[in-house]
Amino acid sequence: MYGADAAIAAKRRQKQREKEEEQMTKYSTEDLEGWEFKIVRSTMGAFKDLEKVQALCTEEAKSGWEMIEKFDNGRIRFKRKVQMRSQDSLSVIDPYRTSFGLGEGQLASIVIGVVLLLVGLVFIFSKL
Repeated sequence: MYGADAAIAAKRRQKQREKEEEQMTKYSTEDLEGWEFKIVRSTMGAFKDLEKVQALCTEEAKSGWEMIEKFDNGRIRFKRKVQMRSQDSLSVIDPYRTSFGLGEGQLASIVIGVVLLLVGLVFIFSKL
């Protein structure tokens, strides 16, 4: 049952973050005209490290993205002119990426792998 409880809690946290982001990112029609926006997330809180924030901003700038604000150690909001889309085919990185470092899926895979490894080791050593 613990796994289900953890999944429910994670879903609640995600919904809370989405609600918070909607409240923090209200735009007028004039604000939106000619711009597109995105939020880049770090599941491991990488944005507490100024060097990582600068590295992210440098990479994103190559695709025309400008940092608007850092919400917390896990989220940074960017904007860019819509005209920059014409340069997307020249980008080295995905100009629409929304994760930095390990993604949630990768992190979950690592955790599951470690748990399975530990269970396997316990099983092997219990047979000795």
